[in-house]
Amino acid sequence: MKRTIFLGTGALAVAGGLAMAQTGHEGHTMAGDETPATIAYMEANARMHEGMAIEFSDNADADFVRGMIAHHQGAVDMARIVLEHGKDAEVRTFAQGVIDAQEAEIVWMEDWLARNGG
Repeated sequence: MKRTIFLGTGALAVAGGLAMAQTGHEGHTMAGDETPATIAYMEANARMHEGMAIEFSDNADADFVRGMIAHHQGAVDMARIVLEHGKDAEVRTFAQGVIDAQEAEIVWMEDWLARNGG
């Protein structure tokens, strides 16, 4: 049985048996004066959530790996944004480490999916 819990640009959250539609924009305001970094983070976040909205296969392992690829890519995208816009040397070093680790894990996950029919 396959289920998709994704509604266009939104998601379906199920809590205590009650389904609630969420657009992913709750609590966000657009004042029109966002910095390029903020806009980039918002776009990266939207891509990540869209990518994580997989069609579930009832294979817990494959579903986890498929969803985590988008999650890790989101981390890489965010780290690249801080490398472009950030100033703090410690944060930039951390961001580069995130990129290195997450890209290696994405390769592993893609290989695992290829080996396991995911």
